[in-house]
Amino acid sequence: MIDRSRVFSVNLATERVVRFGGREVRTGIYKEPVAGRVGLRMLGLEGDFQADPSVHGGPEKAAYVYPSEHYSYFRELLGRPDLSPGFFGENLTTEGLLEDEVRVGDVFRVGTAVVQVTTPRTS
Repeated sequence: MIDRSRVFSVNLATERVVRFGGREVRTGIYKEPVAGRVGLRMLGLEGDFQADPSVHGGPEKAAYVYPSEHYSYFRELLGRPDLSPGFFGENLTTEGLLEDEVRVGDVFRVGTAVVQVTTPRTS
């Protein structure tokens, strides 16, 4: 599987404050593609803002990965041809790493980092 897969985009967020439920909340969901190398550390990617470590960040959720193959479906469903990598809040947009082939426990090399799938995709 490693030979058929690659990281398509690395995406980071800065802190934003948005209104939600009548109050202001901090978020790091608005990820944007970046150029060049980014360090992946035990708690997350260097330069990526994580507002809620219970859902993103830490040794079990240091990076969120999403397959680029799903983007065409959502562009059509949402009528949003402008959807680009990072739209779903992912740090790594990939090609060739689909959910039906990747399992919890699988280990991959991403640049010089060795990463392991720790949680299944949830809806």
